[in-house]
Amino acid sequence: MRTMTLVFAGVVLAAGADPAAAQDGKVATSGKSDVALGDVPAPVLDAAKAARPGFTPVEAEAETREGRRYFDVEGTLPDGSEIEFDIMEEGGRWRVVETQRDIPLAIAPEPVRRAAAAHDSAFTPNRVIESSQADGLVIYELFGTKGGDPQGRKIEIKWNGKRAEVLKQEWAH
Repeated sequence: MRTMTLVFAGVVLAAGADPAAAQDGKVATSGKSDVALGDVPAPVLDAAKAARPGFTPVEAEAETREGRRYFDVEGTLPDGSEIEFDIMEEGGRWRVVETQRDIPLAIAPEPVRRAAAAHDSAFTPNRVIESSQADGLVIYELFGTKGGDPQGRKIEIKWNGKRAEVLKQEWAH
C-alpha cells in the first residue's frame, strides 16, 4: 500500500497537478514516505510512547495532509500486538490524533457491522482497521477488493458509542 501511495503521488507530481487538492471526498495528501526512526523528531516518539506505556516503535512514515504535518509511528505493545499512532503537529507541538489497530470484523460493534451490511450487503471486507480518535470517536475502515486490488475499495463508518454512520467523505486523520 505504501508503494501504491508513493507511486500515485509521483504520478500526480509528474502530471503537474497539485497533490494537496482533494478530490472525490478524499483527504488531500502529499503521500507517505518512509522515515528512519533515527530521523523522527524526539517529541513525535515521546508522544507515541506516552500514549501507550511499553510501546516499542518499529517504523515511521511522514506526510502532509491538508497542510498539516503528520508522522505515522508503527510498533508493538508488550503483549506483541501491533499498533499505529497518527501524530500531528499543531501549534509547534506533536499530539496523537488517532490510534489504529487491525481487527477482525466480528469484534466491531454490532451497529457498525449492520451499517456496513445495510450500505452494501455484497461487500466483504478483507481488512478492518479500528481507528480510535483523540476525541473518543472510532472510525472503522473496511477494505475490500476492487479491480484486482485487495484494498481497492474502502468504506468508513463513524461510531460514537451509540450510533454507526457510513461516511460519505474520507475521515480527516
